[in-house]
Amino acid sequence: MLVVMKNEATEEQVRRVIHEIENLGYRGIPIPGAERTAVCIIGNRGPIEDSRLLALDGVKEAIRVTKPYKLVSRETHPRPTIIAIGDVKIGGEEPVIMAGPCAVESEDQALTIAHHVKQYGAQVFRGGAFKPRTSPYSFQGLGEKALRILEKVRKETGLLIVTEATDHTNIEVVEQYADIVQIGARNMQNYSLLRRAGHASKPILLKRGLAATIDELLMSAEYIMSEGNAQIILCERGIRTFSDNTRNTLDISAILSIKEVSHLPIVVDPSHASGRREYVIPLSRAAIAVGANGIMVEVHHDPPHALSDGIQSLYPEQFAELMKEIKRIKETSY
Repeated sequence: MLVVMKNEATEEQVRRVIHEIENLGYRGIPIPGAERTAVCIIGNRGPIEDSRLLALDGVKEAIRVTKPYKLVSRETHPRPTIIAIGDVKIGGEEPVIMAGPCAVESEDQALTIAHHVKQYGAQVFRGGAFKPRTSPYSFQGLGEKALRILEKVRKETGLLIVTEATDHTNIEVVEQYADIVQIGARNMQNYSLLRRAGHASKPILLKRGLAATIDELLMSAEYIMSEGNAQIILCERGIRTFSDNTRNTLDISAILSIKEVSHLPIVVDPSHASGRREYVIPLSRAAIAVGANGIMVEVHHDPPHALSDGIQSLYPEQFAELMKEIKRIKETSY
């Protein structure tokens, strides 16, 4: 349920509503709006008797929320959320481009790629420090050493940094170095990690799980937001299907479905969706054309010798072409 306050409602009246919600055994989370504040009730497992709330001073109306996810729903927050990090706005009209290697391999490698993607227009540098891999024998990342390299990338290029936290042992240190903390597909339903991410001071990029439905992705986002962190960026990165011609199957319709029911921004990762370099640019075009708020692509200056996912990484000159094509799509969409 959403308790909508009157335009002239005071902060004290809002606090009184939250206190009454807590007396009923639930939690009330204030959601400030452009014109008025609303209070979302969470923790209930069924309908709530609203007469006690409607009787409080400053309350305009009570609206029942039909979705199981409340805080991330457009019913609760009709306007799109825009996450501002410095001059970069994720969720606005301009798509945000996140680019870089799958994994940070060395300082020279990271800085070389960072200068390339910065030159061609990327705003965010992606690079894994902690790498959850299918095989325990694959390269697992450089850990905190990679985070220090990413910090140098930020200082030298001005690019924002997004990198993955894989568990409770490293999310705190990742939060210290990153501008955006990524929770990967394998951890989308790691609920203890999601709750910890809800206490993070940095935005969270939440990737869709390998076999997760849209509702399951949004419920995972709800875990984060219910703990207090409303800065969430969703990421469609392909799902497992019966098709084996690509690494995963990119669900383009997920962009439209999510925008219909949620106010959160969504970006697309065509690199992991396809697993094939030659598919990344066409899938990126499709994602931008249907309204994705950005893309996250893998770029490497020497893909044949990459320690992780070289086969799906663009060469710098291919990334330059991608940026030109994205610009053309945006110019023709207005």
